[in-house]
Amino acid sequence: MTEHPAIERGLGPEAAADLAGAALALARRFATGATMWCVAPELPEHARHVAVEFVHPVIMGKRALPAVALDDADTVRALRAVARPGDILCALSTASSATVSEAMVRARVWGLTSVWIGAGARPDAGVADHVLWVDADDGRQAAYDGSLVLRYHVLWELTHVCFEHPGLLEPDDGAACDAEGTCVTCSDEGTLAEVVSVDVTGAASVRTAGGVERIDVNLVAPVGPGDLVLVHAGTAIALVGSDSA
Repeated sequence: MTEHPAIERGLGPEAAADLAGAALALARRFATGATMWCVAPELPEHARHVAVEFVHPVIMGKRALPAVALDDADTVRALRAVARPGDILCALSTASSATVSEAMVRARVWGLTSVWIGAGARPDAGVADHVLWVDADDGRQAAYDGSLVLRYHVLWELTHVCFEHPGLLEPDDGAACDAEGTCVTCSDEGTLAEVVSVDVTGAASVRTAGGVERIDVNLVAPVGPGDLVLVHAGTAIALVGSDSA
C-alpha cells in the first residue's frame, strides 16, 4: 500500500493528519466553486508560489484550481474587497502574526475556510480552521529551508487526491462555518458580523457568512464600518472588535 505523501516525505503522523484534514476541506470548497486567496505579509513570494501551485495543472488530467495571491499592504482591506462566502483564505507567516490573526478572524466572519501555514511561534488554538506548522526556534530560517514549501506542495497533492474520490467531496453537515457565538443573556446562538454601514436611525448593514443583512445596533452604539459585533435576533448585543484597534 502507498504511504501517505506526508509520511513519505518525513513529516510525521501529526503533520500528515493536519495536511489530510486541510486538503479535504479545500477540495470540498473548490468543488463548490471557491477561490483561494493567498496572503503572506512578510513572505509575499510564498503567497505567489502557493497560488501558482494550485492554479497551474502540472499533472496531466488534474484540474486548475482558482487561487490568487494578494500583495496589498492592508491584508484585511484587500480580502474584504474580493472574498465571498465559501471561499478559502490561505495565509503564510514566520510566527503568530497579528496581521494574519486579524485576517483569520475576518475570514471566519465572512464565511471563509482558513488555512494558516507557518513556522516559529504557533498561533492561538482555534484562530484558523487548519494550522500546518513548523515548530522551530527560528521561523525565518524555516521559511527558506524548504519546510513551508514542502507543506504546501503536499497540501496541493492531497487536494487533488481528494478529487480522485468524488464521495469525499460531499459537504460535512456537522461542520460549522458560520462563526457562531453565544448570546450572553439567553444562551441562544449569536453570530459574528462585520459592520458595513450605519444610518442615523441606528440600523446597520452587516456582513456575515450568509451575506449582507440589516440589524439594529443601538445597544452597542457608536459603531462604524469594519467593527465586529455579536448579533442575536436581528440586534447587535456586543461590540467584539473595532476596525481601528
